[in-house]
Parts: sequence; C-alpha cells; structure tokens
Amino acid sequence: MKAARFDYLRPASVVEAVAALAQDAGAKPVAGGQSLGPMLNLRLARPSTLVDVSKIADLRRVDERPDGVLYGAAITHAEFEDGTVPDPTPGFLARVAHGIAYRAVRNRGTVGGSLVHADPAADWPTTLTALGARVVLAGPSGARELALEDFILGAFSTALADGEIVTGVFIPRCSPQARFGYRKSCRKVGEFAEAMCAVLADPARGVHRLVVGATEGRHIVVTEAAAVIADPALLDARLTAAGLAAEPATLRLHQKVVRQAIEQLTTVPETESLPA
Repeated sequence: MKAARFDYLRPASVVEAVAALAQDAGAKPVAGGQSLGPMLNLRLARPSTLVDVSKIADLRRVDERPDGVLYGAAITHAEFEDGTVPDPTPGFLARVAHGIAYRAVRNRGTVGGSLVHADPAADWPTTLTALGARVVLAGPSGARELALEDFILGAFSTALADGEIVTGVFIPRCSPQARFGYRKSCRKVGEFAEAMCAVLADPARGVHRLVVGATEGRHIVVTEAAAVIADPALLDARLTAAGLAAEPATLRLHQKVVRQAIEQLTTVPETESLPA
C-alpha cells in the first residue's frame, strides 16, 4: 500500500516549523521517519502536510553543560552508538543505542522521534526515563520542559500540545561510579520487546530509579527504587496493577527481566564493551 497524498515542507528553523504546524491542523512533523513512514504506507496516518524538521540546525545541536547534556531532537540513534556526541553517563547511551532495531534504522531514527512516538516497547522512553531525562518543547505558546515520565502519558500518547514539537532532550550527568542495568526480551534481534527494564543506581547523587517498559500502557516508574533494587519482589504489586498478571507468562517474563536488569548493576563492568 502507498501513502495517501500529502504536501511537503522543509522549514529552516523551529519558528518556521511551529508556524507551519499552527497553520495546518492536519500537518505532522517528521525527522527520521522510521515510525511514521510505515504508518503512512499502511494509511494509519494521513497527514495533510509533512513538516520535515530533520535539517533544522537547532534540532541537531548538542549543548554540553556541567549538569548534563542537551541533545537536539534530530540526533540519531547511530550518533549515540558511535560516540560522535558526548555522553553524560559512563557509556550507558551507546550501550542502549547499539541494541535498537537494525543499523539501517539507527542511521535514520532520531531520539526525539522515538520519544514522540511513545511506543511502550521502544528503548529510549524506558532508558531516558530511568536516567531522569527532560524533554524540551516548542509551540505557539513558547518553550517549556517536562520530565519524561510526565511527557509520556501512555501507549503512543504524550503531553504534546497542538502545534508543539520536541526540540531536544536533556540528560543529567551521572557520577563516574553510577551503575546501570538494562534488559529487554525479544523473540529475535530487531523485533519489538515483549518486556524491558532500565535501572540506574547512582549513590553519589542519591539517585536510584527503575523503569519497566513494554507494558502496553504507561511505563512503571519507581523514582525511589533503592528498596526495589534490594528486593525486586516489592515491584510485583505494581506489575499486577499494570495488568500484567492477566497473562501469567507475561508477568513472569517481566519479573525475570526486572531481576536481570538489577543483577547487571553488579555484574556488568563499567568498561563493558558493546555486545556483538
């Protein structure tokens, strides 16, 4: 199947992109197109206009700060994987990026696009929520920031207002002693995850966060996770409340993935090489 007819615009700035979206209620922004492209071809999405933001300079910026790094929304997965952008963590971003789909997807897919799509089984929403990331938005009313757990409201649902676009994501700087566990279960490489968990332990900053993804709904976010890290069974009630107990096999899979992610806090060396 082919996409329905649409107009195409390539604005030169965020201001122009926001104006284009404001003028056409049926317009949608696009950057890498790795999620939107298939939806267009299946006619699950029928925008009147595609507003291509992939070449806007502000969305390709990287602003390194003492407390973290602000990445433009159009930074690709491959750029994180290859280390061509600074990493405020001890290598966690490259490790996660390496496991996203296939290299062809990573070459085109963007971090902003992943967050806006808000697929519960996607790597960045789970990972960056665990890292305490914040999204930066621009729209007709100006700019604003939201914690990622407040931005993603549920499966494929965000707090993005009409005419707004994600312009960047800020990732706080971890201490050199920070530990990170990430585990996802897929039937084969490149497929959507059936269960996933990201956990950050950074005692130097007093941060212990755990996030469960691939829940078919809103992520399970534990912002004070020290107790859960010590005893993963404490999370069982949250998993059940999320509806995962309806299928016992699904619940057991999520419980196992959570335990494996927590185990990585002590078993994965800080200088771990990327998986083959």
